Amino acid sequence: MDKNVSELVSQLRELVGKQRAYGQAAGVMYYDAATAAPRGGAADRGKTLAVLSEVSYELETGETTGNLLHALDAVKEQLDFVTRREVSEMLRSYERTKKIPKEEYIAYTVLINDADAVWHKAKEESDWASFEPYMEKIVEFNRKLACWLAPEKKPYDALLDEYERGLTMEKCDAFFAILKERLVPLIHQITEKGIQPDDSFIHLDYPIEQQRKLSDWLMNAIGIDREYCSIGETEHPFTNGFSKHDVRITTHYHLNDPLSSLFSVVHEGGHALYELHVSDELQDTTIGGGVSMGIHECQSRFFENIIGRSRGFIHNLLPELQTLFPEQMKGVTEELLYRVANVAKPSLIRTEADELTYALHIIIRYELEKQLIEGSLAVSELPTAWNERVKAYLGLNVPDDRHGVLQDSHWSGGSIGYFPSYALGSAYGAQLLTEMRKTMDFDAVVASGDLKPIRDWLTERVWSKGSLYDPQEVFEQAAGAAFDPTYYTDYLTRKYSELYQL
Repeated sequence: MDKNVSELVSQLRELVGKQRAYGQAAGVMYYDAATAAPRGGAADRGKTLAVLSEVSYELETGETTGNLLHALDAVKEQLDFVTRREVSEMLRSYERTKKIPKEEYIAYTVLINDADAVWHKAKEESDWASFEPYMEKIVEFNRKLACWLAPEKKPYDALLDEYERGLTMEKCDAFFAILKERLVPLIHQITEKGIQPDDSFIHLDYPIEQQRKLSDWLMNAIGIDREYCSIGETEHPFTNGFSKHDVRITTHYHLNDPLSSLFSVVHEGGHALYELHVSDELQDTTIGGGVSMGIHECQSRFFENIIGRSRGFIHNLLPELQTLFPEQMKGVTEELLYRVANVAKPSLIRTEADELTYALHIIIRYELEKQLIEGSLAVSELPTAWNERVKAYLGLNVPDDRHGVLQDSHWSGGSIGYFPSYALGSAYGAQLLTEMRKTMDFDAVVASGDLKPIRDWLTERVWSKGSLYDPQEVFEQAAGAAFDPTYYTDYLTRKYSELYQL
């Protein structure tokens, strides 16, 4: 590498350092707002975020940045693989972001801050009317965003691509059609059989302080280094990864449902493990985090369901539950806990849905988002449309908007196009499990209580790579083959046929 190229790389490192600093500052503000900050301070936080977002916009799209990235791209053959990939991804981001007018970019940052604060209160009070004006503006911006970013694409395709590169409505439609064809008859079989385990013990009072101790045990059980990962409490659980040395997960405790937080912690823990195990050489770069939401949700859903709801994990979990909640868990056997943890029954809340019916929750949101962006569904009609689909797909009546259209935080955060990632991630995980079993006695490893072999496998094949490759490259390198959703439907069919003796 000659002297001029070395100087360009030094300038790149300085630029990236600044970008990461402003990004972390904004991220910490978001985390604080969702967990501890007073609700009344939202407007003031919005002003601060406006300043931070303006500087971030300039750092990402300014002339100096463009000149530097183009100069580096011109000598990319002299760059190491990591730097070359970083420049490529930064150029992509540069070209993308500069298509968005700066004033709109800043205004949207403030809107999302305000919308999130309103959503928290609206959900508590089941007050759609207070959130609706914000949702109107969010949908309007996303329609414009799609046109700015990719005017040649259908608008919703452009938004899907923001969360899973290369994903389109055509691919989603084909994927969801397979899930409907193979899973809906299975759901009907189970419903018609009408036999469910007695889960009354789960609805007793489980003191929150003891549930916090359970969260600590769970994080240790899946192998999270608490030196670099904390846990907070919020309305809707999420994970923030600022670097591999600072990852923060959150959960929400329910007095009469410990499984809700239990599986939330394991789910968010899967996200955290991904961020915590990115290769050291990617630390302090722009490609040092998870590559896409589909791959990220693959990790979280893998830990939540394939590990967390397995017989082996339940075997190790039950004694801890009996220690923390001796009266509530009295007489509960491993088999009963396993069946209750894996009950298949339509429910109102996505985050608490079982593996089998979960995809129907995603399909509902996907179909509604498509209509919102194409303009065939007005925001004012969203609660009614939501309730109708829940009735049609899950056979349930929605009692209020808190349990319906207001339940998720994604729309208040502007994340339109995100939801399909959950279903894709679930399906990715089933295929990775098949590949993992070729070289590992997976069930024995989970039952042993030491998940290190599983973490090592995922670190080598997924986690360490950060965003060094495109999402499908990462998946295919890990799975040894192209994505095939039938691994997922086969996995669910086997599991639930055994559970319900079909």
